[in-house]
Amino acid sequence: MPGCDLYPFFLPVFSAAGNTLASTYCQWYFSPMNKKEPTTMIPRPERGILRHAPWQYGKSGQNTALNLYGPRTGPVDILLIAAMHGDECETTVVLSEALRRVPPGKIRNPVILSTNPDGALQGTRSNARGVDLNRNWPTANWSSDPVYHKDHGGTVQDILLSPGEAPASEAETRALQECVENLQPRTVISLHAPLACVEDPRATPLASWIASRVGLPLIPDVGYATPGSFGTWSAEQDINIITWELPSEPLANMIDSHTPTLFKLITGDYQSEVS
Repeated sequence: MPGCDLYPFFLPVFSAAGNTLASTYCQWYFSPMNKKEPTTMIPRPERGILRHAPWQYGKSGQNTALNLYGPRTGPVDILLIAAMHGDECETTVVLSEALRRVPPGKIRNPVILSTNPDGALQGTRSNARGVDLNRNWPTANWSSDPVYHKDHGGTVQDILLSPGEAPASEAETRALQECVENLQPRTVISLHAPLACVEDPRATPLASWIASRVGLPLIPDVGYATPGSFGTWSAEQDINIITWELPSEPLANMIDSHTPTLFKLITGDYQSEVS
């Protein structure tokens, strides 16, 4: 139909009592009414605090609240998450900068600023139990072998972490898994650092749009095995997963170059630009 945009959607299936039983994914529908005026950003002097009430989707291993901003139930188009590795706190700052620009009531796609708050508070890649949460997911390729990583700026992967005693052994993993299952996102965007790329095995139009806007290469994979990763689990659930790796550069530069795109993703203003 001329003049109409194509958008994916979920068709809910209801019981006789009217309760939602499931959501059937339908590939596309035509929706000229989905056109929306661009969301006006909160003025700069008012961006010092978050103006959105969080809801708690779980607790960490040290009983820290795991909070989400925006819709509590799905289906949603996108879920944006940050800081699965606690030493990548720049992802939280950049995502928070975008969220603090969004007026109250204008969050279309939900946001989790830190999926590993204990690690962020301690400045560690792992959670408080020494588990790399991005190797703790219940995937077909989960491995009990130790995980080695390099520190920021390092070249040798020689720092030892655990993948957990078993798949989904960690409170943070279980809580996020339940949250994702409730939200039923079509796509999850997970912010990491500092590999400076956008990874999407499916090379979706959304990932291409993000990469072109922020000036990062779009790649199919990071070039090494990631057993038990959140990305692998998401793919096994048939959820599009985009891993957005921020570059290693001054934080002010990252805010300038990445926050406007994140703002559009949170508010839904991207849809008219993604082909």
